Amino acid sequence: MFVVMNRIPVKPEYAEEFEEAFRTRARLVDRMPGFIRNLVLRPQAPGDPYVVMTFWESEAAFRAWTESPEFREGHARSGTLPKEAFREGNKLETFTTILDSEAG
Repeated sequence: MFVVMNRIPVKPEYAEEFEEAFRTRARLVDRMPGFIRNLVLRPQAPGDPYVVMTFWESEAAFRAWTESPEFREGHARSGTLPKEAFREGNKLETFTTILDSEAG
């Protein structure tokens, strides 16, 4: 499995608007080949970033998503929050799974 984690530092006054954007997302990624699931994690500690994780069958499936028209369409909506909603830029990290307790 291939995991993509995006750490997004949202200012507290924009938290509800940020969360609403995910609740009403386009869901285009959900239909992409190789997509497994999406998690959006709200930080418990003030000042910590939100974490958005997507799980993929492979890195190739994720790369195909990032090069697709659906990716461009889905992310066009993500620009609805003003730049001042974020404390700084996001940090994208990628991982290859070496252990998954659900897989047995």
